[in-house]
Amino acid sequence: MNKIFLFFLFCCCGLAGNAQLRARVTVLSNRVGNNVDKKTFQTLQTALNDFVNNRKWSSDNFNTNEKIDCGFLLNLESTGDANVYKASLTIQSARPVFNSSYSSPMINYQDNDVIFKYIEFQQLDFNESMVSGTDALASNLTAVFAYWIDMILGFDYDSFSQRGGNNYFQKAQNIVNNAPDDRTISGWKAFDGTRNRYWLAENLLNSKYNIIHDAIYDYYRLGLDNLYDQEVTARSHILNVLSMLNTFNSDNPNTMILQFFFQAKSQELISIFSKSNPTEKSKALNYLTRLDVSSASKYQDQLK
Repeated sequence: MNKIFLFFLFCCCGLAGNAQLRARVTVLSNRVGNNVDKKTFQTLQTALNDFVNNRKWSSDNFNTNEKIDCGFLLNLESTGDANVYKASLTIQSARPVFNSSYSSPMINYQDNDVIFKYIEFQQLDFNESMVSGTDALASNLTAVFAYWIDMILGFDYDSFSQRGGNNYFQKAQNIVNNAPDDRTISGWKAFDGTRNRYWLAENLLNSKYNIIHDAIYDYYRLGLDNLYDQEVTARSHILNVLSMLNTFNSDNPNTMILQFFFQAKSQELISIFSKSNPTEKSKALNYLTRLDVSSASKYQDQLK
């Protein structure tokens, strides 16, 4: 796990709320000009933490120890318009592994398509049935956060029960469908690029890609959750997941969901297969260098 991820988890541990998340939202304003009072961004950070942690995002009740650890890092920069900011949003979430003190990173993604309008002390509202509201730029920030919260919940539920996250992926899709309609806002449309909020939701709800949900469940419930009691069997299940994903990738090349799955997973997978026998390690290395090209050299160095 990288240092930023550990930082998020450390910060999350001290937060409690009434909802399903134990989240930390950090707002950075170093790239915003000095013409804006920096206290505005402290106010925004407090408001976002309240928005994320104190809202009930699911009908299910979570015990304190069941809340999902996650973090959001909103890095702002100025635009040419007053009170309008561009930003990148880094989203990270983790899932505890049974019979261990280890938390496995589930999501580690940077969304670079964030733009919004904010005036200090404005209320952060979100209505699932009317996402865009009357001011598209003002409502875009909470729409983006709500989308990613649904993704966090969806992946978490998928990891505990087979296709258990579908309800949350559908909620994320509804946000996409009703997203703010403004020519200055991007990330919600198919034509905005090949790696954005539209395509992630599309991939997760595309019936052609259902095997992805099976892979998430098998990776966690059959693999990681048994790694400390049945190491050899659990590792075999994880290798089987890589085989499933390799077949998926051959049939459906260049999907966003596959790249999304592997982000933040390289060091975890290296740790898992570093103890394998030579045959199993060779198979894992072959799959991983195909599936996670951005980390191929790391796999080759540490699993050869």
